[in-house]
Amino acid sequence: MALMAQTLSHQCFHNYQQLYVNTKKPKNLLHSFSLPKPSFSISTKTHYKSSTASAVTPSSQHNPQLTLSQNITQLCEFGDLDEALLLLQQNNEIHTEKYEQAIAVNTLLQSCGKRKDIEMGRKVHSFVSELSQFNNDFVMYTRIITMYSLCGSPVDSRIVFDNLQKKNLFQWNALISGYTKNEHWIDTVLVFCEMLTVSEFKPDNFTMPCVIKACGGLSSVELGQGIHGLVIKMGLDLDLFVGNALIAMYGKCGVTQDAVTVFEKMPDKNMVSFNSLIRGYSENGFLDESFDVFRNMLESEDGLRPDVATMVTVLPVCAEEGKVEMGMLLHGLAVKLGLLHDLMVINALVDMYVKCGYISNARALFDKNVQRNVVSWNVMIGGYSREGNVQETFDLLREMQKEEKMGVNVITILNALPVCIEHSEMCSLKELHGYSFRNEFHCDEMVNNALIAAYAKCGSLSASNSIFDLMETKTVNSWNAVIGGSAQNGDPSDAVELFLQMVDSGIKPDLFTIGSLLLACAHLKSLKYGKAVHGFVVRNGLHLDSFIGVSLLSLYIRCRKASNARIFFDEMDVRTTVSWNAMIAGYSQNALPQSAIDLFREMQQHNVQPSETAIQSILTACAQLAALRLGKEAHCFSIKADLIGDAFVSSSIIDMYAKTGSIEQSRRTFDGLVEKDAVSWTVMVTGYGLHGLGKEAIEIFEVMHRQGLKPDRYTFIGILMACNHAGLVEEGLKYFSEMQSVHKIEPKLEHYACMVDMLGRAGHLDHAACLVEKMPDEPDAGIWGSLLSACRTYGNMDLGEKISKKLLDLEPGKAEHYVLVSNLFAGSGRWDDVRKVRQKMREMGLVNNPGSSWIEVGGKVYNFVASDDAHTESKEIHRMWRELEEKIRGIGYVPDTGSVLHELDEGEKEELLRGHSEKLAICFGLLKMTKGSILRVYKNIRICHDCHNAAKLVSKVMQRQIIVRDNKRFHHFRDGLCSCGDYW
Repeated sequence: MALMAQTLSHQCFHNYQQLYVNTKKPKNLLHSFSLPKPSFSISTKTHYKSSTASAVTPSSQHNPQLTLSQNITQLCEFGDLDEALLLLQQNNEIHTEKYEQAIAVNTLLQSCGKRKDIEMGRKVHSFVSELSQFNNDFVMYTRIITMYSLCGSPVDSRIVFDNLQKKNLFQWNALISGYTKNEHWIDTVLVFCEMLTVSEFKPDNFTMPCVIKACGGLSSVELGQGIHGLVIKMGLDLDLFVGNALIAMYGKCGVTQDAVTVFEKMPDKNMVSFNSLIRGYSENGFLDESFDVFRNMLESEDGLRPDVATMVTVLPVCAEEGKVEMGMLLHGLAVKLGLLHDLMVINALVDMYVKCGYISNARALFDKNVQRNVVSWNVMIGGYSREGNVQETFDLLREMQKEEKMGVNVITILNALPVCIEHSEMCSLKELHGYSFRNEFHCDEMVNNALIAAYAKCGSLSASNSIFDLMETKTVNSWNAVIGGSAQNGDPSDAVELFLQMVDSGIKPDLFTIGSLLLACAHLKSLKYGKAVHGFVVRNGLHLDSFIGVSLLSLYIRCRKASNARIFFDEMDVRTTVSWNAMIAGYSQNALPQSAIDLFREMQQHNVQPSETAIQSILTACAQLAALRLGKEAHCFSIKADLIGDAFVSSSIIDMYAKTGSIEQSRRTFDGLVEKDAVSWTVMVTGYGLHGLGKEAIEIFEVMHRQGLKPDRYTFIGILMACNHAGLVEEGLKYFSEMQSVHKIEPKLEHYACMVDMLGRAGHLDHAACLVEKMPDEPDAGIWGSLLSACRTYGNMDLGEKISKKLLDLEPGKAEHYVLVSNLFAGSGRWDDVRKVRQKMREMGLVNNPGSSWIEVGGKVYNFVASDDAHTESKEIHRMWRELEEKIRGIGYVPDTGSVLHELDEGEKEELLRGHSEKLAICFGLLKMTKGSILRVYKNIRICHDCHNAAKLVSKVMQRQIIVRDNKRFHHFRDGLCSCGDYW
C-alpha cells in the first residue's frame, strides 16, 4: 500500500503541474522541485519558536536566494512547522506567486501528515480556507484530505470532502485511501459504493487496490470476489497494483488457491507480487508452499532480489517450521544483499533463531545490533523466558531498563511472565508485578490475565484470585485465566465454583472456558460433573470443535471410562490427528495396550500420519504387553517416519526395550543418541534398575552427573530402585541423603517406598519401620505391603501383625492385602489364623487374582493361569514339564514346597508347584520357539523360590537363555544362574 500511496501522491503533483502550466512563472521553475538540499544547517537558536513572534520581512530571517517553497522545505526538515506557517503568512502579505505558494503549502501539509501533527494541520487548513486563490482548488484540498487521514482522523477528511462544491476522482481516491490507511474497512466500501452511485467518475487502478484491501480487512471473500468481478469488467485485472492487492486480499481471506490463480495470470510481477503470495501461504499454514514461491522468485528470470518485506515474511515461516538451516541461508543472503542494516530484518532473524532453539545465535546477533528498539529487546527476553531461563530473562530485563529511552512496555511484561512457572520464581514474579504496578501496566487486561496465570503456576492461587477480584472489568478472558489457573494448578473444585460464578454474572463461556472446566472435571475424576458439561457442550453445538472434542476424550480417559471415550471418538464427525493420539494414549494409560495397538493400525488404514505422541503411546503399549517384536516394529516405524529425533520418542524406545527384557538393545539405542537429555539418562538408569543391574545403574548415574545434567525426582526413583534390587543398601542410603542435601529434592512417597522396600529386603526391619514413622506424609498401602512381605521373609511376627492391622484398616477392600496377611501366618504355620483371614475374604466377597504368565511367540501373546488346563495344548505342556523336571532333578532340583502357603501334604504341594503359570509358559515356549531363541516370560506377581530355582536349572539343561519379568523386576537365567544373584 505504501507504493500505491506514493503513486497517488505523484499523480496529484502532476496535476499541479498541469493546473498552473499557463501561469506566469520563470521557465526554470519546474526544476526547483529537484534542487539539492542546502549544504548549511540552521541553528535552532535563530529559529522562531511560535507564530506569535514579531512580524519581519522574510529576507531578514531566511535565505533570500531560496524560493519560498525551498525555505519551507528546509524548515519542515528541521521540524520547525510553526516557523514554516509564519513564513507562509508573511509571504502571503507580499503577494507571493500562487504557484510557488501552493507548492509551499503542500510541503507543509505533507510534513503535518508525516509527523501526525493534526493541530498544525488544522492551522494550515484554516490558512488555506482564508485564501481566495485556493477556493475549489482540487489538488490543494486533496492534500488536506490526505493530511487528515495521515494524522489518523478520516472523519476530518470526510468533513473537508463533503464541504467541497466540486469533486474529482483524485479527491474520491484520497478519501477512500484515507479510510483504508486507518483500517476503517466498512467506511472504505461505503464511500466506494457512494462514488459509484452519485458520481460520474469511473474507479481506476488507484481506487481498486484500496477497496480490495478493505475486503481483506473485513475477511469477506464474497465481497472481494464481487469487487474482483468488477475489476475484470473494467479491464483492470492485468494492472500490477490491482493484481497485488487481489493476491493479498485472497490470502487474508484464506482462499489461497484464488490468490495463486491471480498470481499466475498476471502478465507482470514484481517483488510485491511474490511477497504477497508468500505471506498468503504462510498466514494460512501452507509453509512448504511459501518456501516454494520464495525459491521460484529466486530462480525467476526477472532478476528480482529479495527485499526487506521478503525477509520479514519468509523468516517467520522458518521460525514456525523450525527450519534453522533455511533461516541461516536467509541470514547469509541478507548480508550479501545489504539488508542486515534494516532493523526489521535483524529483529526477524533474532526471532527466527530464538524460536528454532538457537538462543546463543540469537543473542550474538542481538548484541551486535547497535540500533535496537523495544521489539529487539522483547524478542530476546521472550526467547529466554520460553526456554525457562529465569536468570537471563531478568538480567536482560534489567539491562533494558538501563538503556536510555528504552522503556519497558506491556509486551515486555507479557514476554517475561511465562518464565515464572515454579514456586522458586515467586520473588521474580513479584518483582514483575511490582514493576507493572508502578508503571500502570496493571490496568492492562492482558497483563492482569498473565499475572493471574503466573501466580497460579507458582502455587499461589490466593494471589491469583486477589488480582482477579481487584479487576474492575472482568471479561471472558479474565474469567478464563482464573478458572484455568485453578483447573491446572491444584484446585479443580474451585474452578467449577468460579465457572458457576461466571455464568451467574452474565458472562457467556467460550471454548477456552469449557476446556478448562473439562480439565477440572478430569482432575477431580468427576464423571458426574463431566457428563453435565458434555451435555452443555452438545446443547450449544460446541462438540464440533476439535479442541473441545479432545478435552471430552481426555475427561473420559482420566475417569477410566475408555469405552465411553471410544463411543464419543467413533461419533466424531472429523477426527484430527490430536483426537487419534488422545484415544490411543487413553488406551495405553488405562492399561489396554492391545486396544491401543489395534487403534494405531486403524489410524494407519485411514492414512492419518501418526505424531510423536501416538508413537510414544504405542511403545508404552508394547512395554505393557512385553511384546518385543511389536516394539521393534514400532521402533522401525519411528525411523521411517523420521520421529526418532524426538527426545521423548527416543526415550520411549529405550524404555520399551528395557521393559521387554532387552536391556542390551536399550543401551545400544541410548548410546546411539546424538543428544542425550536428562530424560534419556533417567530412563537408562531406571532400565538398569529394573533388571537388577545396580552397579551399571550407578555408573551411568555418575556419568550423567559429571556431564552437568541435573537429576530430578524420577532419576532418583530409578537409582534407588536399582540399589534396592541389587541389595546395595549403603549406596541407596547415600543417594537418598544426597538427593536432599546436594540436589535439594524433597523425597516423595515413591522415594520412601523404595527405601522401605530396600531396607526390608535386606533384613533391616527396625530401620525400615523407623523410616516409616519419620515420613512427612502418611505411608500408603504399597509401603505397608512391602514391609509386611519383609516381615514374612524374616519371620518377624510381632511387627508383621502390627503392620497387618494398619494395612487392612487403610484399604479393607483389597483382596491382595488379605493374601499378604494370610501368607504371613502361613509362613509361621499359624493355619488357624490363615483360615480366619480366608474366611473374612469370602464373607467380603473378595477374590484374589490368580497368578498368570504370558509369552510372545510369533508375534502373538499367549496367556497362562496357575493350575489351568484350559489351554488347547495343555497335555503337551504338562508332558514337557515332566520331562524337564526329570532332567533337572538329576542335577539337584528339589521342589521347594515352602513356596506353597496352603495346608496340604507334600505331594499335593508338589503338584501345585507343577502348575505354576511361569512353568507352563516356559514349556510352551520350548515347544513352539526355534532352538537357541531367548524365552521371554512375563508374570503378574513375584516369582516364587521354587520357580526361580527351576528356571535356573532348566536354562542349564536346555542350554537356553530364559528371561522372566515379574511384577518387581527382571530375572535373566543362563547356565544355571540368575542375574539377581538369588536376591529379589
